[in-house]
Amino acid sequence: MTTTPTFETHTIEDYRGPVFGETIYGANVLRDISAAFTDVVGGRAGDYEKVLIRGRNAALKEMSERAKQLGANAVIGIRFDYSTVGRSMLMICSSGTAVIANPRTPDISP
Repeated sequence: MTTTPTFETHTIEDYRGPVFGETIYGANVLRDISAAFTDVVGGRAGDYEKVLIRGRNAALKEMSERAKQLGANAVIGIRFDYSTVGRSMLMICSSGTAVIANPRTPDISP
């Protein structure tokens, strides 16, 4: 999986199409209170960061599974979108192109 449109060490043999992964996480009341406190005093909102990381990993896993269903062994051009749904839900979407990529054989000509 890569955010770049190609692999330097692999040749893309076939494009299988776009793939997506979506997750939606709710922010609970305790997290909201903690984030509000952090907003007042400054600093990082660690609880929300953990939710973002967990959500991003879940979206990547879902996208990878969908690529496998298409017979792909790699995903290129990965990007993420984050948005809120309602008042306290966070939506994380990943997208990319499912491909079949094979390792390049090294050129050993004299």
